[in-house]
Amino acid sequence: MTNNPGEPGDEQPNPFKGTPFEQLFGALGGGLPGGASPFGPGGGMAFFQQLQSLMQPHDGPLNWNAAGDMARQQVAQQPDPSPGQRDHDRVADSVRLADHWLDATTAFPSGVSTTAAWSRAEWLVETQPVWKVLVEPVAARSVTGLSSGLPEEMKAAAGPLVGIIGQAVGGMLAMQVGQGLGALASEVLTASDIGLPLGAPGKAALVMSNVKAFAEGLDVTEDDVVLYLALREAAHQRLFAHVPWLREHLIGAVTDYARGLEINAQQIQDRVQEQLRGIDPTNLESMQGLLEGGLFDPPQTAAQTAALSRLEIALALVEGWVDEVVGQATEERMPAAAKLREAVRRRRAAGGPAEQTFAALVGLELRPRRLRDASTLWGGLRARSGAEARDGVWMHPDLLPTAADLDDPLSFRAEATVPDELSDDEFDAELRKLLDGPEGSGDPDSHDGPDGPSTPTDTE
Repeated sequence: MTNNPGEPGDEQPNPFKGTPFEQLFGALGGGLPGGASPFGPGGGMAFFQQLQSLMQPHDGPLNWNAAGDMARQQVAQQPDPSPGQRDHDRVADSVRLADHWLDATTAFPSGVSTTAAWSRAEWLVETQPVWKVLVEPVAARSVTGLSSGLPEEMKAAAGPLVGIIGQAVGGMLAMQVGQGLGALASEVLTASDIGLPLGAPGKAALVMSNVKAFAEGLDVTEDDVVLYLALREAAHQRLFAHVPWLREHLIGAVTDYARGLEINAQQIQDRVQEQLRGIDPTNLESMQGLLEGGLFDPPQTAAQTAALSRLEIALALVEGWVDEVVGQATEERMPAAAKLREAVRRRRAAGGPAEQTFAALVGLELRPRRLRDASTLWGGLRARSGAEARDGVWMHPDLLPTAADLDDPLSFRAEATVPDELSDDEFDAELRKLLDGPEGSGDPDSHDGPDGPSTPTDTE
């Protein structure tokens, strides 16, 4: 029976009846006066009205204006002074000295073209272009996965409101990403602090408010902290500048993760009652708990697990290489370096609350748990074969150590020794053999077919 419009008990038709979204909005209705449905006269579509601010037109799956506003609000909760000229000069002088020290530890030349001292708000602005590349593939799959997971007949029944749900989910994701970035901004120390090239190429930057907070309680001078972090930043810049495939290798692991993301509408239906119990749909802050509670955080697929493993290993290798070359550069020059090295190692391996928050939001681990193993591996290879052999591993992604190598880092190319002096042509020939394997070496006894080894083995 259908009531006439305006009569008591009159309700708007529920376009999600029979779909997993029916339970979603039924639970949301529990937060309205009298438990009214969002589609009834008591609800008055209040849920959608409250989300209107999140669904303004924008390009891409996320409203980055909303994300940026949320991040700035987070940063504004504590003092964030703009660095003065003295801070800019300190950073420039420290990076200049750092590059001079690093020249003796690696053949990679300086990758620094400019320096900067940033506030937390400036970090948000300077790194947003790279965050868009990192986050949008995951967000796009999350936003579209809800509707694409529905059978065609359910999509037809839901009509245009499926699009509204996508916009609402995108809006809430933007707010959550903004919160995550705002939290990270309160902790990061440099432009490359999390192991990813977040800033503009060649710009070495320190976030001075965070650097000064980090220096407190370390029992070392603030100048030593600034210099040590400048060394790490300059080392990151060298690696990313002179290993051209590395940036894409890291970002590609994130993209592969997003490609493997699967949203199952039935899973949402099964979990929705528990996740939404007590949520007040008239309170946007309460609605943010949808994502924090994991409603749109489905179990990882095998492809995602593999992609995250590649990302974790790559981050560990980057951080381990930086740790190794900075340790070598400071060994005889900087007495406070040992204490700072240990503090940074623990900080990076454990991850702070902000990193954990961001991992929960978008599923991306930003900390290298195997930093110590990677540093040991790079240091052992240098001790046996020299810095040139250590850095030569970065010439091709197929040469990178694997997870198995990190399990026994001192055995990585354990047979390698310091080579005799080679001419340039001989060095190029040996490198080609290392990259191409037995077939590429021209060995007439090699019978590897087209499916044979394409990367070097431990016995080569």
